[in-house]
Amino acid sequence: MKVALVHDYLNQAGGAERVLAQLHRLFPDAPIYTTILDRNVLWPGLRDADIRTSWMQHLPGILRHHRVYLPFYPATIEGFDLREYDLVISSSSAFAKAAIRREGACHICYCHAPMRFVWDYDRYVERENLGRVRELILAPVILLLRRWDVRTARHPDVYVANSSTVARRIATYYGRESDIVFPPVDLERFAASAVLDDYYLVVSRLVAYKRVDLAVAAFNQLGRPLLIIGDGPDRGALMRLARPNVRFMGRLPDAEVARYYAHCQAVVFPGEEDFGITALEANASGRPVIAYGLGGAFDTVIDGETGILFREQTVASLCSAVARCDAVSWNSALLREHAERFNEAAFAAGITAAIERAMRMARPRMGLAGAA
Repeated sequence: MKVALVHDYLNQAGGAERVLAQLHRLFPDAPIYTTILDRNVLWPGLRDADIRTSWMQHLPGILRHHRVYLPFYPATIEGFDLREYDLVISSSSAFAKAAIRREGACHICYCHAPMRFVWDYDRYVERENLGRVRELILAPVILLLRRWDVRTARHPDVYVANSSTVARRIATYYGRESDIVFPPVDLERFAASAVLDDYYLVVSRLVAYKRVDLAVAAFNQLGRPLLIIGDGPDRGALMRLARPNVRFMGRLPDAEVARYYAHCQAVVFPGEEDFGITALEANASGRPVIAYGLGGAFDTVIDGETGILFREQTVASLCSAVARCDAVSWNSALLREHAERFNEAAFAAGITAAIERAMRMARPRMGLAGAA
């Protein structure tokens, strides 16, 4: 069986790209089709992959300004020639779910989320602070993308959602049911430590919807040490907001990130995520997470047992959650045990079951194609 993987774009390193690396591990011979690629930010688990980019790779400034070319992604994804493959697995948070399989083949979409900037446009515009002129230009593009997103929702044979929140969104926006397979935690990367240091930790891309600004504002008020690992377009603005007790570490190698996880008081997770693997990486390191109580946190954080949930994205609510966290005597072994439920074996079993279901659905089509 010939397999192809399809991913939106590979110019950033987040949770979706870690999942793609796991899919590559399951299907090492499968080529990865994507619109653009920046090898400087590629996860180590993808460096040996056969990655095939589109014509968009050659557009001027595409790696730094990929959003400028927003209207080009839909046709580019639909234009990938996947006729030789029996199974197409798309890893999609925007466009990849629209990949077109040949007649008789299977297409499984692992959906990290339906497009945030299309289906949550008002909040997206508010967070990104685009300005009135850009909003007026972008609005008709978003409307066309929303229509395209609905039209191409029938392309996958089976949807796999990364959380119960995303499964509900798939049902709402696409009218499709989905299996739920949680992203895997690379448990081997993390270990607990008996020695803790006096700092809290954020591990995140520095983009608006991650709400790192909320963590900075809260720790400005608390005066407690906060380390922020990660980079992104909001770094400059966040550094201007921060007081001296908040330090920006930039992007770090995995081994260093794991060390900071293991020695922190807790990991702060202030945004509403579709899943949010950071919470489980904290638990795998024997540390609790302080998370905003919407989205994927409901699947990963047990309030008072594996972390603390706060109910409002306000400085007061987050500060109160930090105080609650300080009052708990956390058991690192139990936190690690919780994370182990989300291991790579569970992910592989879930994906395999989804493939088997899709193949059963495809057999009648294959029979018809063979008869023709």
